[in-house]
Amino acid sequence: MQLDLAGKTVVVTGGSKGIGFACAQSLLAEGARVVICSRSQANIDRALTTLPGAIGFAADLTSEEEALGLVDQAEAAVGPIDILVNCAGAARRTPPQDLSPAHWRAAMDAKYFSYINVIDPVVKRMAARGTGVIVNVIGGGGKVASPIHLPGGAANSALMLATVGLANAYAASGVRVVGINPGSTETERVTEGLKAEAALHGISEQAALEKMVQRIPFGRMATAEEIANVVTFLSSSKASYVTGVIIGMDGASTPIVV
Repeated sequence: MQLDLAGKTVVVTGGSKGIGFACAQSLLAEGARVVICSRSQANIDRALTTLPGAIGFAADLTSEEEALGLVDQAEAAVGPIDILVNCAGAARRTPPQDLSPAHWRAAMDAKYFSYINVIDPVVKRMAARGTGVIVNVIGGGGKVASPIHLPGGAANSALMLATVGLANAYAASGVRVVGINPGSTETERVTEGLKAEAALHGISEQAALEKMVQRIPFGRMATAEEIANVVTFLSSSKASYVTGVIIGMDGASTPIVV
């Protein structure tokens, strides 16, 4: 299947590792011009050694000013952004008894505003040009509450609503906005979640891992590449009528229809 992504300008936030890195790899393989972003210049430099042809900029996307600076830098370097893939930011997983209001505020900054701060200027510029795609990699914690992921889940839930709301608002302007909710995925972020799960239940991290995998009907976690494959398809013209939806990718762990 030809995805018609050759020559498209793509920004992948959080593109230096994990799902974002896999998305950058997949989109590069389709001939897209890829810009990655991370808070860490060292992480960007490391990622670019295996992302031939990509470029990267360091920015803290919890800052509205730095997010706008990223958008301006990317467009100055490679041209107007055709596709935005948001993978940056993750809220810390914390057992409920250890939560404070500060944790909830930090989660909104880390996950919700790190997306919104980039989406806002990009979606408006896309609308002015009459074309564009935004894919938000969010997370199933926004749909099914987890005791160790309540602030992050609340941020994810807010992103889900923002995703479908923006899709509705900008469809007439030629912009598609789609969300993906990965379940447990083989990335570095899994380790943090396992530590919190182990602390909550008083078990080892290995036991927490085994419990997590047992809850997945597929019997394994997703790979970052599997998530990236769907992101790449959704970014393409082959998904031209897909917008305003949140696609679950959790191996049927939550078999619900709402």
